[in-house]
Amino acid sequence: MRTALKIIAALIVLAVAAFFTFAPAYVESTRNAVVPHDPYPVSDVARALHDEMIVGDWHADSLLWNRDITKRGDRGQVDVPRLIEGGVTIQVFTAVTKSPAGQNYEENSAEAFDNITPLAIGQLWPVRTWNSILERALYQAEKLHKAAAKDPANLTIIKTRADLDAHLAARAAGSTAVGAILGIEGAHPLEGDLANLDKIETAGHRVIGLQHFFDNALGGSLHGEGNLGLTEFGRAVVADVAERGMVLDLAHSSPQVARDVLAMTDMPVIVSHTGIHGNCPVKRNFPDDLMREIAASGGVIGMGYWAEVACNDITPSGIAKMIKAGIATVGADHVSLGSDFDGSVETAFDTSELPALTHAMIEAGISEADIRKVAGENMVRVLKARLK
Repeated sequence: MRTALKIIAALIVLAVAAFFTFAPAYVESTRNAVVPHDPYPVSDVARALHDEMIVGDWHADSLLWNRDITKRGDRGQVDVPRLIEGGVTIQVFTAVTKSPAGQNYEENSAEAFDNITPLAIGQLWPVRTWNSILERALYQAEKLHKAAAKDPANLTIIKTRADLDAHLAARAAGSTAVGAILGIEGAHPLEGDLANLDKIETAGHRVIGLQHFFDNALGGSLHGEGNLGLTEFGRAVVADVAERGMVLDLAHSSPQVARDVLAMTDMPVIVSHTGIHGNCPVKRNFPDDLMREIAASGGVIGMGYWAEVACNDITPSGIAKMIKAGIATVGADHVSLGSDFDGSVETAFDTSELPALTHAMIEAGISEADIRKVAGENMVRVLKARLK
């Protein structure tokens, strides 16, 4: 009997170990897939242009997953080796901290079961993260800092304008290192306390999204329960973000929140990952007139690479078409790249294949000057305007 109990106990231990080892990887492999495809064309002209221009991406959720981003992975869409292969100069890594069960683009409740809790437990995140949204944001920042410490030749964290200038100078001198910027996807990690913005800033976060898929203490989500505007707490956060020299991100905010922000501040704001309503008329993409108001702030619109914002045409040529529509809608000075890589989206290419997007933009008839702006110059302009 005692032997049988030992065998059962051993089997239970093995089953638990197998779950924690393989289940999180399986979940990510199904959530962040790249559609199988033949190699996309990249002309010599496109390759030459891509290799010498600044390339920046406003949004990737890679820190949510249990992968060593300093090593080339066999799942997901972003890691440092693939960023280097794709010629990426600057990558924003955004911390996802809460996701409602049944998440959808139409309407979600803030009271729904949180999907990130079992993911944090299953990936063996520190216990402090299991019941604290703030700690999840801080932990994901820690992960990026550890990656940069492990691979300083290829990954550097940008927190200040001086950091940005130094990184761009190094790239101009021949470095292929990737500059990483931290952000939060929704400001619910503040947990209703403005003082927690100190902790978020100290951790290195510089891009502050106000909402994600649900209404929060700051105001309404694009996918919430009533197009609510900014709350008084939300207004206080926006004012503090403006003072601190952070970048404010309206992705996932309700249209009313976006209009409230634009009415109370003159800083350039961004929509980090989205599409163009005139090109793909869905709720996830703000109306074109609101996009033009955001552009008028001096801000930028990050073009995403997934089906729901591109109306299913997610090949490089499809994304180039969306970019061209964005240029026609808000002007070439206000369009950027915002992939949403590793954000539980299926894409037709990963970050290593970005030269194919440059090729597709050339084929779409976008001028070299405008391609440079979209690829990274517009991003750098906003970062220089906001970082201190």
